[in-house]
Amino acid sequence: MRRIRGGVVALAAAGLVLAACSAPDRDAPARAAGASPDRVSSPPAAAGDEGAGGTRTDRPRVPANPPAEYTPAWPDDTVRTKAGYRVNTCVPEELRDRATVLTTRDGLHLSALVLGDGPDGVLLDHEQGYNICSWLETGRQLAAKGFRVVLPEYRNHGASEHDEKNEDPDLDAEAALAELKRVGAERVFLAGASCGGTSTIVAGAAQSLPVTGLLIMSSPSACLTVDAVPSVRRITAPSLFMVGSGDLQGNMEREVRVLYEHSGAEDKRLVVDDDELHGTDMLRRSPRRDRYRAMVTEFIEEHARG
Repeated sequence: MRRIRGGVVALAAAGLVLAACSAPDRDAPARAAGASPDRVSSPPAAAGDEGAGGTRTDRPRVPANPPAEYTPAWPDDTVRTKAGYRVNTCVPEELRDRATVLTTRDGLHLSALVLGDGPDGVLLDHEQGYNICSWLETGRQLAAKGFRVVLPEYRNHGASEHDEKNEDPDLDAEAALAELKRVGAERVFLAGASCGGTSTIVAGAAQSLPVTGLLIMSSPSACLTVDAVPSVRRITAPSLFMVGSGDLQGNMEREVRVLYEHSGAEDKRLVVDDDELHGTDMLRRSPRRDRYRAMVTEFIEEHARG
């Protein structure tokens, strides 16, 4: 991590901050049985077809993004759909036809899932070192409730393009937000974990869709080339900040408090959990995971419809 404030600076030199923001996703959904690079699935449904929640709409169809040729960051964890899109093997086969490809402003290609339908958009951005499945269960639940959800896989991760520099993650969030708008979202709820939250704040504050809410889990105030403090001041929508008190020996709590204190929202809440879990691990591994899952989905449902 290039820029971190306060007491995290000394730890960054020792590599501890990167360890926290790049921990392996130990509890991501298991790969589908028998998945291999040769396995294919059905073509993606164009926006306006039946959504992941099972609801058909009469909205005009939006053409699918054309597949792209590139080298995935984790080739052993990548399969190609019948339509030619690369997707992480952690994605269940029944959802692989929702895969698409995004192109960032600096020309990199990202694997992504587009779930659900409707004008109420939700962006779910994962942690550094994790993958697209960090938020997948949350994304499926929201799509079933009538939200249009985009889950990008960040550069240098999973089925997205390898990038030697691994910088500018806000451009990945920017591309995902542009896709939400392209396929019909009229407003967006921003959610991200760890550095995914940091980049979501920056990209979300800079784009044109109305922001209905913000959810941040274990996010540093700055990550790689991205500084979120000036941007979080501009987000006035209801905001929920979550972090474990022991995450990175307490340094991540201090980082999240920086974002909370500089938030431009009047309606904001800080939840500090008494454990060391990082990001979406709070939703999967915490003894209080059922409570936190409900808290997250209820907060998004309450605010994402604008």
